[in-house]
Amino acid sequence: MVKVTAFIASLGYWGIAIGMAIESANIPLPSEIILPFGGYLVSRGDLSFWGAVLAGTVGGTVGSALSYALGWWGGRPFLLRYGRYLGVSEKNFRLAESWFLRYGEITVFVTRLMPVVRTFISLPAGISGMNFWRFVIYTFLGSLPWSVLLVYLGVKLGEHWTDLKPWFHRADVLVVALLLAVVLGWWWKRRRS
Repeated sequence: MVKVTAFIASLGYWGIAIGMAIESANIPLPSEIILPFGGYLVSRGDLSFWGAVLAGTVGGTVGSALSYALGWWGGRPFLLRYGRYLGVSEKNFRLAESWFLRYGEITVFVTRLMPVVRTFISLPAGISGMNFWRFVIYTFLGSLPWSVLLVYLGVKLGEHWTDLKPWFHRADVLVVALLLAVVLGWWWKRRRS
């Protein structure tokens, strides 16, 4: 984590954007570290609030576009076979895919506010051939509130921004449990009919 924050601090807005692009391209670098640290830099006066938010949102959109391209060019068989080498577990891929298949394109917007699924939803969007520009707009608009929230929390916590990490770990567990409940409910309902 020290290397990540040093990288972001040295590059400022570019560091936030690059970090968020990496996270959104399915590489495990949590936005729950990048954006609150950006907020901490805002609290010190090193960055502006809206500059940090925009850097996070644009970076996340660029990384998501790369993930979309991987889904579009590689397709489902490629991701199931080689995804683990690219940081995409089969479990996370199937979870994102089930959300996308169930709720359609609006899922790209909604899941940007959810830990875990937010990173992987671009893959099924690419596989389905969703219109790229609509994908970019939904991704940008869905990522914006996430960036605002995490940068704001980082500003408010100041040098104690790392206190957020345990809360987001708990949120991850809660979201995964909720997603499993939805999938199991769907499966049970389908099985009964």
